[in-house]
Amino acid sequence: MTSPSPYSDNSQPAGQPAAGQPAPEQPQKKKGGCLKWGAIIIGVLIVIGIIANLGGSDDETSESSTDQTTQQGTVEATPAEDAQEINPDDDARDEQDDQPEERSEDQDVPREFKNALKSAKVYSDTMHMSKQGLYDQLSSEYGEQFSPEAAQYAIDNLEADYHDNALQTARDYEEMMSMSPNAIYDQLVSEYGEKFTAEEAQYAVDNL
Repeated sequence: MTSPSPYSDNSQPAGQPAAGQPAPEQPQKKKGGCLKWGAIIIGVLIVIGIIANLGGSDDETSESSTDQTTQQGTVEATPAEDAQEINPDDDARDEQDDQPEERSEDQDVPREFKNALKSAKVYSDTMHMSKQGLYDQLSSEYGEQFSPEAAQYAIDNLEADYHDNALQTARDYEEMMSMSPNAIYDQLVSEYGEKFTAEEAQYAVDNL
């Protein structure tokens, strides 16, 4: 028996249908996957757009609230500024209210005390006396003979520069008696002399 030849005309290429047989149908590609991804992308874009619109709306609302708050603060500040204005009439009334109190205090001071203060001022201005010298002169039985209380009141209420009084007295000693600085210092601090403090006497000698 003879075997068929491999080069026979009846052989056909692989994958092709035999003669007289219909060609097999090719499987169709599924389109559902592409449509699904497209829908997802569109949905994401829509969500992003909604979020962006909401954010813009919140910013506009915040800016509007800030503007309203600023306007209210400006309007409310006006009464406060008006309240800070000073009324001259109020100051005048305050000064008038203080004057009766001062007059009342002055009226309560005894006449002897007032006279002692006047005498102390004269001695300080003309004779440039020390504080202790003034007190002794006012209260001495050989001087003004004021009571110790009146003399102390005068000393406490006298406005005097005792450093300058010491300097003026030192100049008088130097010009009229030609005394040395040491002698002037001793005379200024002596209890039998001018009775200035050591500090006041030293100031006078240093500034001759």
